Amino acid sequence: MYEKITPPDTGSRITFKDGEPIVPDNPIIPFIRGDGTGVDIWPASQKVIDAAVQTAYNGKRQITWFKIYAGDEACEQYGTYQYLPEDTLLAIKEYGVAIKGPLTTPVGGGIRSLNVALRQINDLYCCVRPCRYYQGTPSPHKYPEKMDVVIYRENTEDIYLGIEWRQGSEMAQRIINLLNTELIPATPEHGNKQIRLDSGIGIKPISKTGSQRLIRRAIKHALRLPKHKQSVTLVHKGNIMKYTEGAFRDWGYELATTEFRAECITERESWILRNQELNPDIALAENARLLEPGYDALTSEKQAKIVKEVENVLNSIWETHGQGQWKDKVMVNDRIADSVFQQLQTRPDEYSVLATMNLNGDYVSDAAAAVVGGLGMAPGANIGDQCAIFEATHGTAPKHAGLDRINPGSVILSAVMMLEYMGWQEAAELIKQGIGDAIANSQVTYDLARLMEPPVEPLKCSEFAEAIIKHFQ
Repeated sequence: MYEKITPPDTGSRITFKDGEPIVPDNPIIPFIRGDGTGVDIWPASQKVIDAAVQTAYNGKRQITWFKIYAGDEACEQYGTYQYLPEDTLLAIKEYGVAIKGPLTTPVGGGIRSLNVALRQINDLYCCVRPCRYYQGTPSPHKYPEKMDVVIYRENTEDIYLGIEWRQGSEMAQRIINLLNTELIPATPEHGNKQIRLDSGIGIKPISKTGSQRLIRRAIKHALRLPKHKQSVTLVHKGNIMKYTEGAFRDWGYELATTEFRAECITERESWILRNQELNPDIALAENARLLEPGYDALTSEKQAKIVKEVENVLNSIWETHGQGQWKDKVMVNDRIADSVFQQLQTRPDEYSVLATMNLNGDYVSDAAAAVVGGLGMAPGANIGDQCAIFEATHGTAPKHAGLDRINPGSVILSAVMMLEYMGWQEAAELIKQGIGDAIANSQVTYDLARLMEPPVEPLKCSEFAEAIIKHFQ
């Protein structure tokens, strides 16, 4: 079945049921070493993973690694521009769970991004980026320990779908002409808007299916958290892009109040219930006035609509969510994207799970990572219903390749996510403990060492791995 790779003789495949992995005790897991510093990072990471599994399970569980190729290393094996060979795609599909280091963005090879291609080919619609602070990690923020969020980013839609046309091309001109002469004039809300003739054109699709399957995973994640962390924030720019990002928010609320009705409460619903609990005799109109700022300035029609909303909430969920019961539910709210950017800097402890679209998620996850030590400490996962790929979130840094100095933390923490996804929690906890203790003892690679005060002598990439293992208990 394969052209240039041979699967291991031992081990078993991970399978899936209802979107969840069924993991044997001896899974075969394909790995992509990664370009540039992947030559240093992967050996260090594999050593930590294997040591954690051995320490946690004493031989009862074991990973069998299967080397596959992508990026520059694939071109060396398969030929020029063969950045993503069919062997690799087949292996990931067959074995279900894979892990990889950083990959080069090809130049002239026909693939815009290997990472995006892997997500779209395997329908890995859910990018998961946890950002958690490890004590002792240098940070530009005064209270980085307040940051402990998980970002769920939709992976397959939005402008990252890559449907666009170059300025001046025939297709761009045809689309602009269609929009300017037919579609925009036929839509009264667009008024006299026109697209400049020298524009490039891109398409931003946001679907109900894509939105809700992402938000579903975000809510399920929140349900696994301690009670005080059970919240999901829908991050959007729906005040401007009403039918794409605004729809994402609306579809999120719809999902929370139908499929997860017993487990969820929306922020507006909680305000209505709280007002009723504080004053059981409160009139519907007064509850509506407390709910909506500027209520008295609204038209009578809008006031009636809000009163009806209050009445519907009280009639439908008072018995199941009222009298304080809502406090034990997953809180679902929404925030405008630019507001979230600054609030993650100023009050990150108010957030737990963020669910958002592709472009917003890209920005927000990197911004959150900066608070806890940068991309060197930022893991990532791309998850679908039949496959999952865990990855470093930083670049290849080729000038550091082969010097045994780069921080392997992103891949190692991605492995933590992989182990948790597999249900191997004991091994995952060992690695988190090892990394935390190593950093707390100033046993770090140069990227962190140079920011510590006072500065410390940096460890090599391989030495950092050894330090992590020594802190296993």
